[in-house]
Amino acid sequence: MIDIAYAMGQGGAAGGQGAGGFSGFIPLILMFVIFYFLLIRPQQKKTKEHREMISRLKKGDRIITSGGLHGRITGVSDTTATVEIADKVRVKIARGNVSQVIQSSSPTKSTKESKSESGKTK
Repeated sequence: MIDIAYAMGQGGAAGGQGAGGFSGFIPLILMFVIFYFLLIRPQQKKTKEHREMISRLKKGDRIITSGGLHGRITGVSDTTATVEIADKVRVKIARGNVSQVIQSSSPTKSTKESKSESGKTK
């Protein structure tokens, strides 16, 4: 039977401990880098895009809220937006609850270009 004191002894392993100390951190550093590029960075990018989309909201935009309501913006303030969800049915929502802009009230540049190109071919 092996004596407990002998099993707990450091023996020759104490000399190699100093040289291998940094190599123990390499897997942790690698895991952090992988988590950053797979989880943290995409989430930050998505949050930034959502913040920009909310700041560009304007009257007439068709939106979907995070609760699933579809409607058209009839008024915008700093923190809220008034959304018409049916004829003469308006609700106030927090601007942060807008999850998607379906259709912007002003045509985009690509829409204008495609209309001008289709007019040239006729």
